[in-house]
Amino acid sequence: MTTVGDILVIGAGPGGVAAGARLRRAGYDFLILDRGSEVGGTWRDNNYPGCACDIASSLYCFSFAPNPDWKRAYGEQPEIRDYLQRTARDFDVMRSIRFNEEVKSARWDGQAWEVKSTGGTYSARVLITATGPWSAPLVPELPGLDQFPGEIFHSARWNHDYDLKGKRVAVIGTGASSVQFLPMVQQQVDNLYLFQRTAPWILPKSDYRLSKLEKGLYRKFPRSQKAMRTVQYGILESLSYFFRHPRAMPALQKAALWNIRRGVKDEALREILTPDFVMGCRRVLLSNTYYPAVAADNVEVIPHELVRVEGDRVIGADGTSRAVDAILFGTGFHYSDPQIAAKVSDEKGRTLEDLWKGSPEAYLGTSVHGYPNLFMLLGPNMGSGTGSAIAAIEAQVRYVLSALDTMRDRGWHSVDVRAGVQDEYNAEVQKALSSTVYNPVGCTGNYIDRNGRNSTIWPWSFVRLNRRIKEFVPDEYHAVAGKESAMS
Repeated sequence: MTTVGDILVIGAGPGGVAAGARLRRAGYDFLILDRGSEVGGTWRDNNYPGCACDIASSLYCFSFAPNPDWKRAYGEQPEIRDYLQRTARDFDVMRSIRFNEEVKSARWDGQAWEVKSTGGTYSARVLITATGPWSAPLVPELPGLDQFPGEIFHSARWNHDYDLKGKRVAVIGTGASSVQFLPMVQQQVDNLYLFQRTAPWILPKSDYRLSKLEKGLYRKFPRSQKAMRTVQYGILESLSYFFRHPRAMPALQKAALWNIRRGVKDEALREILTPDFVMGCRRVLLSNTYYPAVAADNVEVIPHELVRVEGDRVIGADGTSRAVDAILFGTGFHYSDPQIAAKVSDEKGRTLEDLWKGSPEAYLGTSVHGYPNLFMLLGPNMGSGTGSAIAAIEAQVRYVLSALDTMRDRGWHSVDVRAGVQDEYNAEVQKALSSTVYNPVGCTGNYIDRNGRNSTIWPWSFVRLNRRIKEFVPDEYHAVAGKESAMS
């Protein structure tokens, strides 16, 4: 077993880079394990055509590492990946990363975390999970899929060697990835069959190529980019009001309905593409190209889910059958059932998956009672329907650093959030969610776990998130003192 020192971080995506940069600056000893061969996480793995961010570039970067050189108002996958890799280099994180090591298990043995990976076994006092909710692709189990003679791949495992030109293609799912890659695929294929179980709400995307003047201004006057960041932050906070107050949502829905009308002239198709649920119940998407693409002559929208595959034919719930050469899944990720939960266990061997039973819970989306010295980034109920995941990650990293500083200053070996504190917090979260658009009766989707509980969304504003997850409160945790300083 290799003792790595104070801290082991799982994942070298946005969360791992942020944690590594802050830990390095604070002087902590740490190691990051990542299953991939380079930094980037979800922005490394998701490289499908059209992959881009739905959060403005000025907000989708770390406050401690502004980027004046974004090409577009909304960053695209290659430059976001490059930004994360550059940040890891600039903040001296790279030397603490071991690539191509997939974590198989992590268990608290009473004194430290024993972590087993494909590269070995490690021991560290503190474990930080930065695996993110977009790391495990979700592919539905369909009868006959394993016998399909053509090509099959998920958006997060895109096969760039497969030539789509002239093919008959089935696209499954209408989530964020499908909305982005479908317009690109539609231009190449002969026939595209979209199996739509649920029509998404899609708002126009205010994207454009940044001019040399804008980038030069940001580079020469960093405060101007900071001001733009503040403006974008304010816009998203204003939008969050609609999601927290359902009675106001119809006003925002009008913009989405207009987006359908401008992109689709056929009234029958418009009806198929108009959602039948309150906006915000599922993730709201941004696109200017999706509706014109699905309205193209070579696209057929089948308003039913795909239920089985027979030979080269895909069959919908209504019996619609089409022969295809390839099946492309845009079915998202294990968002409300994080796969890391099956790998992390307490002293008795009980995994987080065993504990949660399908409904993840944590204190401030970060700590779980019974799992000492475990800190999660983007854990339960840390998702936002409108805000930036980068902002949430930074808030949590500040909280974790506050915890580590407290442990070091007080000579604590371990900290474990008190059960009552965690229970009271989660009751507060669920009560707040009950009055938002995220929890209407009958709402389903990746926000809702298999027990019908919203274990994904932060129900308040980002202003409140930053205030609530500002600093570690020692009295909320049970601490065990060590013979020597807990952190060096």
